This record gives sequence, C-alpha cells and structure tokens, in this order.
Amino acid sequence: MQFNSVLDNLKTYEAGKPIELVVREYGIEPKDVIKLASNENPRGCSPKVIEAVRAEATKMNLYPDDSMYELKEALSQKYNVEDKNIIIGSGSDQVIELAIHAKANSHTKVLMAGITFAMYEIYTLQTGATVLRTPSSQHNLKEMLEIYQANKDISVIFLCVPNNPLGECLDAKDVYAFLDQIDKETLVVIDAAYLEYGAFKDPAKKIDPRDVISKYPNTIYTGTFSKAYGLGGMRCGYGIAQPEIIQVLLKLRAPFNITTLTLKAAIVALSDQAFVDASVKENFEQMKRYEQFAKELGFKTIESYTNFIVLEFDASKNSGEIAQKLMEKGIIVRNLGSYGMNAIRITIGTPEQNSRFFELFTTIYK
Repeated sequence: MQFNSVLDNLKTYEAGKPIELVVREYGIEPKDVIKLASNENPRGCSPKVIEAVRAEATKMNLYPDDSMYELKEALSQKYNVEDKNIIIGSGSDQVIELAIHAKANSHTKVLMAGITFAMYEIYTLQTGATVLRTPSSQHNLKEMLEIYQANKDISVIFLCVPNNPLGECLDAKDVYAFLDQIDKETLVVIDAAYLEYGAFKDPAKKIDPRDVISKYPNTIYTGTFSKAYGLGGMRCGYGIAQPEIIQVLLKLRAPFNITTLTLKAAIVALSDQAFVDASVKENFEQMKRYEQFAKELGFKTIESYTNFIVLEFDASKNSGEIAQKLMEKGIIVRNLGSYGMNAIRITIGTPEQNSRFFELFTTIYK
C-alpha cells in the first residue's frame, strides 16, 4: 500500500519509558520504580484537582463543553487577554502541530535550535517542509537571524523558552530584540511549556503573553498544564495569539479535543497557584543537590531553568549504557544519545527519589 511519501523517512517520537514496562521486563515492584524521564511533576497535582475530578467522574458519558468557556475565562484572567486570543489543545504540542500545519508546506522551511523539542521536526516533516537548525545546540539568536535572513522562505520559527531537552533559557529582552527583526508573515512559536520554572529562577526570563502578542502579532505563545500543574496524564495545553491566528487554528482543531475530566482538572488547577509555587520552589531546591552531585563526580551539567537537568559524560562513559543500567535498577531517565549527545536528562524528583538516584548512580558510574 502506498502512503504519503513525506512519511517515508519520518521517525516516530520515542516517549519516555513507562513504569509498567520496567515492571514487566525487570520484575521490579511498581513501588520500587522511579520515573525521572518525562519531566512530570513528582508532587502530582493539586489535591483540589483530584477532588474536583472525582466529583466530575459521573459526567464521563457527556462530551465536554466544546467552547471551553470556563477554562478560557480562567486563562483570560490569568494573562489579561480575551477569550478570542485563546485556543485549547490536547497538550500544548497539539497547538504546535496546528500552527505548523497552518503555515508550513513543501515550499517552505521551519527554523529551530540545533537541539530542541523533537516534535517540531516531526510535525514539520509531516507537511513536506524543510527543517533548518542552528549550528549551536542551544538557542543562539545571532545564528537564527543569519539563517532567517539567508532563507526568505521560512514560514515558522520555534523558540523553546526554556528549551527542552537541554534546559537553557533565553532572556525576554533578547527574544523581543529578535522578534523586532522578523517579518510579520513569519509565524514565531514561543513554546513556554516550562516557563513557570524559568521565570521563578530568573524574572528576566519571563515573557508576558499579552505583551508579546500585542507587540508582535505574528507570534503565538503556548503553555501547558503537564509540567508545573502536574496534569501530564490529562493532556491539556493552550495557545495565546491574535484572533487572526486563533481563527485559522480553530479550522484545524478537531471537536472535543480534550475530555470532560481534563477540562475540569485544568480549570481547578489554575485556581491553586499555591500548589504550583510550592512545586516550583522545591524543584530548584532539589536541583541544587544534582548540581553539587555532578560537581563532586566531575562531570558537566547545563544550567537548567526547568524541572530537569542534563548530565554530560566524557568519552570513557556511554550515556545509553548508564541509562540502561539505571533502568535495570528501577530508575528511568532519558538517554539523549538520539540527539547526538553523550548525556542523560533527569527529571528532578522528590527528595526521596533524588536520594535514591544518587545512591544507585554512584554504584553504576564507577
């Protein structure tokens, strides 16, 4: 059977290994498996969300409110924008997918950092567009601008702030200076999935979505409930942009693209800022332990503005082997070998989970 030819060489996104797989393959009790691979919130979600979802469970037979009025209203108040500026997605990556399919095609190119979120490339190649990357692995706006000026057929640019899977983060002022030089027909996606973390660590990283879309009508700001809010399993994200962009994306959105329970969870999660603040604060307290641990063992880290940290190894060690040995002991981390790096990415866990990681990693790394 023949399929669309643009799919011939397209790689499938490899998600983090689930706990269930480790239990099955290595015979480890579920309680002894620690998942530090997918940047989930180790504190879970707000207790208020759990209570609300339980109460809403009797409505699982009903489709959700497809206008998503309550959630959009809550986001409108949080960001001081209007409902018409918001689109809701099944995770922010669905909004990203819609944005690419709205602008990219076989005659255009999409620009991104050397190493960044894998789905940018996958969604781009689905449209037949060409992927352009900077020589630097981390965001280098000078390189981006040079590539942009040399390629007038670039339809979409991605800025991942902070950047997944590396963890670095651009300053807001540098993002704005970059946007000043981009043509208004080029869509710039500001992927802010981890910005709750970045803005907490350094206020200079904070990008206000209302401010950015007002100054730059060719931008879309995307956020998610999967990270700081602890709702990765509920799959809910959003995009904030000028109505002209939102109306086009709505043409591509499937009806009822999030569930009744997801809708309720996100609405309630937004009302418990204290939970988010506590989660983010503990995250960076625990990250200091990883930074000190890496320093003591003498290997590199990338300064992180997220809820994960990257550990880089020299040629004497292999990141894939280290990740495999950790998994056999019940700790799941992300090997970055597929990105051309001899490194692993570790989600910052609870204090107890992190202590267990340090204990096992020390025995494996020798």
